[in-house]
Amino acid sequence: MLDVKNDKGFRVDFGHPCRVHFMGIGGISMSSLARFLVTKGFQVSGSDKMEDKITLSLRELGIPIAIGQKPENITDDIVFCVNTAAVHADNPEYMEAVRRGLPILTRAQLLGQMMAQYPDSYGIAGTDGKTTTTGMVTEILLAAGTDPTVSIGGLLESIGGNLRIGQSDYFVAEACEYTNSYHEMFPRVGIILNVREDHLDFFGTMENIRRSFRHYAENVDPEGVLIVESDIDRLEEITEGLECRVITVGKSLTDDYSAQNIESTRLGLGRFDFYKGDECLGRIELDVPGDHNVTNALAAGAACLEDGIPFEAVKRGLEGFKGVHRRFEKRGILREDIVVMDDFGHNPEEILATWKVAHRYPYRLTCIFQPYTYSRTRDSFDDFVDVLSHYDRVVISDIMPARETDSLGMHSSQLVDALTARGVEAYYIPTFDAIVKFLLKNSVNGDMLITTGCGNVDLVADALVASDLCTSSTAKTL
Repeated sequence: MLDVKNDKGFRVDFGHPCRVHFMGIGGISMSSLARFLVTKGFQVSGSDKMEDKITLSLRELGIPIAIGQKPENITDDIVFCVNTAAVHADNPEYMEAVRRGLPILTRAQLLGQMMAQYPDSYGIAGTDGKTTTTGMVTEILLAAGTDPTVSIGGLLESIGGNLRIGQSDYFVAEACEYTNSYHEMFPRVGIILNVREDHLDFFGTMENIRRSFRHYAENVDPEGVLIVESDIDRLEEITEGLECRVITVGKSLTDDYSAQNIESTRLGLGRFDFYKGDECLGRIELDVPGDHNVTNALAAGAACLEDGIPFEAVKRGLEGFKGVHRRFEKRGILREDIVVMDDFGHNPEEILATWKVAHRYPYRLTCIFQPYTYSRTRDSFDDFVDVLSHYDRVVISDIMPARETDSLGMHSSQLVDALTARGVEAYYIPTFDAIVKFLLKNSVNGDMLITTGCGNVDLVADALVASDLCTSSTAKTL
């Protein structure tokens, strides 16, 4: 991967709006930053490789967007640019911005500068669960009447999308570890949900991932607080010697906050007693499924309690949280009883968590999986085979290369061959159109079809619920 040199010394003057150009504006996070600047009076333009629902929604705000990244998109009136991680030094727009001497900020640098404008900031980090936990924190702060500003890496219905502009000192944002993005953030309240193996195309080793999270932990305001899940391996290496307060959450009464008397409904909705030390503050009844969401809720609640939010608001917020778009989201029903679900899970841990929820339902489970990047497919190949083997039927599309150009010898058919060798009914179907035709022809009442992946596999769910066989659908828009 080519390095991109960015302008760490450049500071955005949010009090004096100017013209800014986003290179790769179509990402969920980039689009929220663009929306934020528009609300602050900035003139925003952008570009991306293809048109999608996000770019179309940005056009509705009056943001001009070029499809295709060309030098002529960098015009004379642009004061600075923002680039996504997929934009490298050989990108034509990037090269033109450099030629013109324009400051170029990464998405993370801009987000960090936004966060610095708010005295009461939250940064939610972890390999898994960031978006959901960010949504939970948001719901709690809304329940408490704090009027927060929120930037979230998913669509949250209660705020009408992926951005909320508040008028208070509260700011909530995901803190993404990829390319060490969260090292640009200095929250007053930090959360680390978990530290697992992912993004090895960038980090290389698990030890590098651990060092990265340690760096993020050191960024938390010395007068602030870091919330960490106590089952993180060798936790002391990440937390020892930090200037900020460190608060642990988990399932033991030895933790600062813990979930006790955990139960699940028939459909997997979590119920638990919320403990601070040895004191039960109350019982929480979640409206989202999965054991992982119990720990997400515990971390979100602990963070807000440590920031002075009353437990009554924590309870209302957590129990009112309905989930985030593309997190085990019901999209519709085909015929009488073919359920279409969609999930963002893209690493083995997340796919397994989805299965643990889905298998509680009385359905034959079909996972429609779009692998994301050749390197992740290679590095987690055996783990992908293990977790996908839990499903009754698996359909795998072509790998989405994203930022990668070297296939590393990986192909989706290799996953299918490995699954077939284990006796799993598995199919390699390269295109989404072909997958939709296959599912419409080969699904029966009692099937649950789960599109899975962080790319654009949700287009399969879109097409299924747009078909003539759909009898009920839940439309989601930005």
